[in-house]
Amino acid sequence: MQTDVVDLLRKLIPKGVWLHDRQDGNGDAHLKAGLVGPSETVPIVAGRLGLSQWQSIFSCEFDGPRSDRRVLCTLSSDG
Repeated sequence: MQTDVVDLLRKLIPKGVWLHDRQDGNGDAHLKAGLVGPSETVPIVAGRLGLSQWQSIFSCEFDGPRSDRRVLCTLSSDG
């Protein structure tokens, strides 16, 4: 469940305890983004996302909310 992922990240990487917080107060956001990463690769099988029954895609906002976010999707083919 998505809330479990967010709760886990909050427990692993709490706010306000990082050296980076001295600069702009968002050290936890930077660490969470580094751990999760900026991208995901999902195969397309028979014209559909190749996810299993219990898989889904969701995005996390660690330093916001922001009024403007953009998602870039790149499709590639092996032939």
